[in-house]
Amino acid sequence: MDIMYFAWVRERIGLPRETIQTEAATVADLVAELCAREDRYAVAFADITALRVALDQELTDFDAPLAGVREVAFFPPMTGG
Repeated sequence: MDIMYFAWVRERIGLPRETIQTEAATVADLVAELCAREDRYAVAFADITALRVALDQELTDFDAPLAGVREVAFFPPMTGG
């Protein structure tokens, strides 16, 4: 599964993207798995209410299932005009 990080999420993790193998059932499970890996993930995901997630380029929630998903993207909410 490809994981993409944008804006300050990318800055805190130190990677724009990575490919991982996971057994996570939901986005929240994936976040927990990543946070358990290294502190930089825990810092980036400390407040998931400040984040948005897209699965295969479709906005969704953190309780969304990951079955069949190829790409997960994490980013802060968009603002501006």
